[in-house]
Amino acid sequence: MESKEKTIELIEQALESVRPYLLADGGNVKLVELTDDLVVKLELEGSCQSCPMSAMTFRAGLEESIRKAVPSVTKVMAVNVPSLA
Repeated sequence: MESKEKTIELIEQALESVRPYLLADGGNVKLVELTDDLVVKLELEGSCQSCPMSAMTFRAGLEESIRKAVPSVTKVMAVNVPSLA
């Protein structure tokens, strides 16, 4: 198991890989927390908070990228979008 710092670094790299697509649509994402039980908490920003496609973007883009980078992650959630918590 890698260190928490290394895991956060891998998550940030995964977010960077999808960030250009979010920025192109006026949105963004921020890593809020990585819990001790490997739950990733993200905050969707800008248009991503209210976009009707945010659930699809979240699952297919953000969550998939994070799980590829860090397979040990147990859950990925958006803290500011109730349907993705």
